[in-house]
Amino acid sequence: MSDVLSGVPFGELFGRVESIFTFVFSVVIYWAPFVLGFTAWKMWLAYRRAEYLAKMEWVMLEVRVPKEVNKTPIAMEVVLNAFYQTSKGSWWDWYWKGRVQDYFALEMVSIDGAVKFFIRTTKPYKNVIESALYAQYPDIEIYEVPDYTRYVDYRGKEGEWGMFGAEYAFTKEDPYPIKTYIDYGLDREGVKEEFKTDPLSAVIEFLGSMGKDEQFWLQINVQAAVNRFHKPGTWFEKQNWRKEGEALVKKLAKADEKPKPGEISMPAFKLTDGEREVIKAVERSIGKLGFDCGIRSIYLAKGSAFRAGNIKGLAGLLRQFNTNNLNGFKVVHPTSFDFPWEDWDKIRETTLKKKMFDAYKRRSYFYPPHRRKPITLSSEELATIYHFPGGVTGTPTFGRIESRKGEPPTNLPV
Repeated sequence: MSDVLSGVPFGELFGRVESIFTFVFSVVIYWAPFVLGFTAWKMWLAYRRAEYLAKMEWVMLEVRVPKEVNKTPIAMEVVLNAFYQTSKGSWWDWYWKGRVQDYFALEMVSIDGAVKFFIRTTKPYKNVIESALYAQYPDIEIYEVPDYTRYVDYRGKEGEWGMFGAEYAFTKEDPYPIKTYIDYGLDREGVKEEFKTDPLSAVIEFLGSMGKDEQFWLQINVQAAVNRFHKPGTWFEKQNWRKEGEALVKKLAKADEKPKPGEISMPAFKLTDGEREVIKAVERSIGKLGFDCGIRSIYLAKGSAFRAGNIKGLAGLLRQFNTNNLNGFKVVHPTSFDFPWEDWDKIRETTLKKKMFDAYKRRSYFYPPHRRKPITLSSEELATIYHFPGGVTGTPTFGRIESRKGEPPTNLPV
């Protein structure tokens, strides 16, 4: 390009540029209204959506688990059906009123070592979720409680709380499943507790290891999966997670592989046992309900109670769900920097931590002000990382209720 322009006199070059700008501005009356109109509409939609989000009424439910939970994670998978809400209303609701697709938050929290399960939902779904939980876990107790995040006043370097936070993403494409409770054999009924291996036990054990003036928050934002994957062969069209999985299965099965001259096409016989297992796992996963999820965790501690070793625990918190041939979790968006010259006087780090804390409190993941790219988990995968464990989890600080105190309310909707 420089060689071409080197032989062009400056005056002639200036004239060419001037002619281009003259042409653009001569047709401005044709394209400007569309650009300005589109920009104004996007700003209006953002305003209406922010207004809608601000008016949503939320409730926090604490679920207290009995000492004996004789249920497999299949029960939680059934409960998750209540969270699969796809309605967005009419086009008028979506584009004019600013309505958003309903979403929820599943949370496991440790406060001074006391481990608790929470579910955050909007008021219209409170009874629906309680009914689903009582139907599968009749011995639990559910209480509406204040949001625990309000009791921590994080102010960055000036405050008394130290903090580290991060989010989790997949190591591979979304249709590849993680290691689930079925892979751990937890789908089998009648197995004694001492012979079970529940991967969630490691999470609860870590949460229970928090000491005085320490807190650990794990949050899973969930909503029914939406069409967010680019559809091959189109410019802007999107497809859902299931279609993405079907394309992956086709690729793994080498269905499009052309045989060599004189060779019979039999791709199924060319697959290794490992490849067949991967295809089987992907097909099982995409055959279930899909949820877009945003997972983040925060470690908080006052003053000298802050233990840097817990940052390592946060990074490896979900490692037991990882496999080499399928999918796994990795840490993304940590609230720190590797080298001191990246962040003078921890100015950027403080900003990151305040944003992470605010995002957690707002449960903001799918919509502004803290919009992130979600991952898609099947109901089986989601039930694996969030369910009520049985007696195999013996963490002393995991608060369980002694016994069932009464029947579920009879006036709950069915």
